[in-house]
Amino acid sequence: MNEIQEQNVELVQEAAAPQPRLPLYAFFAGSAISYIGDALTLLAVPWFVLQTTGSVTQTGITAFFSTLPTALSALFGSVLIDHLGYKRTSVIGDILSGITVALVPLLYHTVGLAFWQLLILVFIGGLLKSPGVTARSSMVPELATRSAVRLELANSLSDGVNRVSGFIGAPLAGLLIAFIGASNLLWFDAISFACSALLIGLAVPHIPPVLQKEEAKEKRGYVARLREGLSFIRHDALLASLVITIMITNLLDGALGSVVMPAYVQSFFHSALPLGLLVAAFGGAAFVGTLIFAAIGHRLPRRLTLGWTFTIGGALRFWVMLVPILPILIGWNIIAGLAVGSINPLLDTVLQERVAPEMRARVFGTLYAGVMIGIPLGTFVSGYLVQWLGLQMTLIVMGTIYLASTLSLLINPALKGIDKPSSPAAS
Repeated sequence: MNEIQEQNVELVQEAAAPQPRLPLYAFFAGSAISYIGDALTLLAVPWFVLQTTGSVTQTGITAFFSTLPTALSALFGSVLIDHLGYKRTSVIGDILSGITVALVPLLYHTVGLAFWQLLILVFIGGLLKSPGVTARSSMVPELATRSAVRLELANSLSDGVNRVSGFIGAPLAGLLIAFIGASNLLWFDAISFACSALLIGLAVPHIPPVLQKEEAKEKRGYVARLREGLSFIRHDALLASLVITIMITNLLDGALGSVVMPAYVQSFFHSALPLGLLVAAFGGAAFVGTLIFAAIGHRLPRRLTLGWTFTIGGALRFWVMLVPILPILIGWNIIAGLAVGSINPLLDTVLQERVAPEMRARVFGTLYAGVMIGIPLGTFVSGYLVQWLGLQMTLIVMGTIYLASTLSLLINPALKGIDKPSSPAAS
């Protein structure tokens, strides 16, 4: 029996007996606090740039500098996770991210903050974010096994925590921006990172990455191990197809959330509060969607679920914004949120089924980098696109591209096997 089989047997034996679920709850709580901080930043930074510069183009440039390093660090940080471990990477990422966020209001209210300095800070913050997110995603299967929780349920709860955090953080951000200003709001984000690091650091057990015995002996180099993650995805047509599709949708979603929607809300509603309400409606409904998926997701046809939920929750959302009536927009964001609630837990389950434990950090990091790489381009181009075409034509173009991309999931032959779970051991 090899080392991986021995570890799996140990985890199964642990799961057979009643297991304390405090580490799993602490993990969800720490993640929720960090995600709420992310929701605050998501609204505070673009609104801060719009208020201080009045430029949609500079808002897009700022979003580009914050998202580009996220994709780069997801790719190059995955092997680092194998060395540091999931828990340590998560904690260190939260601490360093908190420091960079705190520097924005600190400099702005003391010696002043130039635009190029803001770009450096958001770049560093994005560089530190991805390894922590990848590490937390990699912890879920073992924490679920130790707590005797079904994987679909654990993934639904994990994604649900992210969704409900947006539901809480978005309207809170809108209110706080109105009362204390966008720059002061970033203090709360910095505190949230510190709280998350403390909670996960103290309450979540150490879960080392699973490495093959031969790999541990050979101590293969960074580039060689990174190449293994890329090779794994390249030879799995299903995963490669998903990466391409999600890269396109993330490009458009990133442009919408970081540039187009803040500019849209400022143009039509002249306040950050409607932006917070829209994001909250979407995030809260998405949380409900994850709960629905947790209950019935294992019975749903995966391919059809992905195709239709992406279409309803993504493409149509752009076109509904052509009608700038707040109640209609909030209502559709609720429908869209319910639809997309199943996407992430479904994708996470597919990945965890197809990727062997010893490859998880490398493959997950590479996948995360692949799906994130489009976001910097989307945020950068969208600012110029709005200036050139205007808000309404930009929404039409983006919605059309989104629809074509997501409907391809229903006809792409590479996705035929998505409804048949694949054992990681066989991958």
